[in-house]
Amino acid sequence: MTDPQPQGARLSFADSHVHLGSDQFEGDVEDVIARARESGARAIVCIGESPAAALRAAAIAARHPGLVWFTAGLHPHDASAWDEGHAVAVREAVAAGAVAIGECGLDYHYDHSPRDVQRRVFGAQLALALELDRPVVVHTREAEADTATMITEAASAGVRGVLHCFTGSHELAQVAIDAGWCLSFSGVVTFKRFTDDALLRMVPDERLLVESDAPYLAPVPFRGKRNEPAWVSQTVARVAMARGISTESLGALALANTRRFFSLPALD
Repeated sequence: MTDPQPQGARLSFADSHVHLGSDQFEGDVEDVIARARESGARAIVCIGESPAAALRAAAIAARHPGLVWFTAGLHPHDASAWDEGHAVAVREAVAAGAVAIGECGLDYHYDHSPRDVQRRVFGAQLALALELDRPVVVHTREAEADTATMITEAASAGVRGVLHCFTGSHELAQVAIDAGWCLSFSGVVTFKRFTDDALLRMVPDERLLVESDAPYLAPVPFRGKRNEPAWVSQTVARVAMARGISTESLGALALANTRRFFSLPALD
């Protein structure tokens, strides 16, 4: 049974990146999903940034067919832990229905794993994305040159991807666009310090996604609280304002793009 669409909802949107398997949602994840559905969410992609997180995400998705989907991969913070068992876990997750590989990528801000190890593990997951014919969900922070090189090479081989929670340079955005990749924006774009509306406008209509990245990065006016998918509506409104279209149109556009990018069925 699929989750019903609430009557009279005007705004429809997708949350293309959320960590519902986080301990922060342990006590009320069902209520969080219900609020998201009531606010207009029609697709929610739950990120499995580790084997354990992927199992939790898969279980949540199984309880909400037609609304919640899941991914499987390894975050760059934990790249040092990568071994063949992780590759096996990703393959098993895809066989069980994972719609993408990741969250993976490069993070040179914290350097929790050595940079050469991060690059190797990111490359391994890009190879899995190609092998398994799944898109890849990419985290990048203070690693623009290496990210640009690796996604360009991967795209030339046929890998599709998204740079999630994007706040990088126009140069990296253009590299992703030229590679045929998507860019996703989070609640960061509602923060007072974010002023780069030109970035929000430069992404082609068909490459634009939105996300919560919950439980992190709650948008204004909820900043400082635990984030949740229902509040993606605030990000949708902010991106719509920058692009000069209605909130409803932006939500519908991002929903269609999310479904196409992750190969999700349209059930409403």
